[in-house]
Amino acid sequence: MIIFENPPRTVCCRLVAVTMLLLVASPPLSAHNGPPFPIISDKRVGPVVVSLWTHPDVGTGLFYVIVDPPPGSTIAPDLKIEIGVRPVTGRLAEAIYPTQLENLHGQVQYRTEAQFDQQELWHVRLIVKSSQGGGEASADVEVTPPGLGRWDLLMFSLPFLGVGFLWFQVMMRKRKYRNSRLQKV
Repeated sequence: MIIFENPPRTVCCRLVAVTMLLLVASPPLSAHNGPPFPIISDKRVGPVVVSLWTHPDVGTGLFYVIVDPPPGSTIAPDLKIEIGVRPVTGRLAEAIYPTQLENLHGQVQYRTEAQFDQQELWHVRLIVKSSQGGGEASADVEVTPPGLGRWDLLMFSLPFLGVGFLWFQVMMRKRKYRNSRLQKV
């Protein structure tokens, strides 16, 4: 017969109470925090097919343009890509940012950083220029507040550390219980 210091029902009630407290006390999550995500996918813009990926944080937002040639064609060596951003509300004029070609093996990718002064919906315009022609594509994106930087890892690992701590506590109680049972025998 196993006798616990705290009946299992009491431990379960405490665990449920702590879980409910954490759920009620935690703020709602609405911000994007993670890798870039696409806002334009495989769209023909002028002489190329592009995909526009972004990580739009307040302050500095990142944009990646992945470029592919249409079937049976090549990418012009003088290809220039710019990104224009402005708030959807129209409170600021559009700011144009040139992109830089990144040296990737087997993939043509351009990158730039854009400045966002506050969290709101922003209009993004992709501008393609080359000797083979030009074109534009656009999309709207919600700019989100930046994360906590290096502290994000600690914040996101807290639930796992908590479970590990609880597991450790249970193992120590079991060990203590076994030792007390052995001493009584």
